[in-house]
Amino acid sequence: MARLSEEAPFLHADVELSETSLGRFTEVGRGSRLSNVTLGDYSYCDRYADIANAEIGKFSNIASQVRIGATDHPLDTAACHHFLYRSADYWDDAENDQDFFVHRRGRTAHIGHDTWIGHGAMIKPDVSLGNGAVVASGAVVTRDVAPYTIVAGMPARVLRRRQSAEVAERLTALAWWDWDHGRLRAALLDFRTLSVMAFLEKYRG
Repeated sequence: MARLSEEAPFLHADVELSETSLGRFTEVGRGSRLSNVTLGDYSYCDRYADIANAEIGKFSNIASQVRIGATDHPLDTAACHHFLYRSADYWDDAENDQDFFVHRRGRTAHIGHDTWIGHGAMIKPDVSLGNGAVVASGAVVTRDVAPYTIVAGMPARVLRRRQSAEVAERLTALAWWDWDHGRLRAALLDFRTLSVMAFLEKYRG
């Protein structure tokens, strides 16, 4: 019997979820924490991922110990410590700075379909990864990544294209990630064995 289903996400032990929506056939690895996240159909994160304020597309592959939407601190004030905005933790007569939290939540990271984020990588707030993008292990992504592009390093820089611009455009137009579960199963052998060009020709992408 298949381990993943469209009825309920597969959650491993010690997962923490808050204000999070999980799509069909999704999986969240042990010890992972997701807050204010939308995780698209068929996407998963491995162990101890820490994801906040992110919209993640379908078929995203997120390795262990990845951090997406890492929270930030104020830099233009006299102090950057969180007593500025978590003030109620320190004084009975102080309130937390709700405007700061609203601003933080609004800095959304956008992760495209069919993306792969390697072990220990970090995606900063407000960054977008295009469809098909790949982030190497340990990379720190501080700016947008074009579709079907591989980035690596700290800060991340373009390593090479995963697919040519023409193929990337055709794959995006084909949008196989929107196929239903039955059609994906019917095409499984072709996904496994055909070159990308042969696949596109067969499925008219």
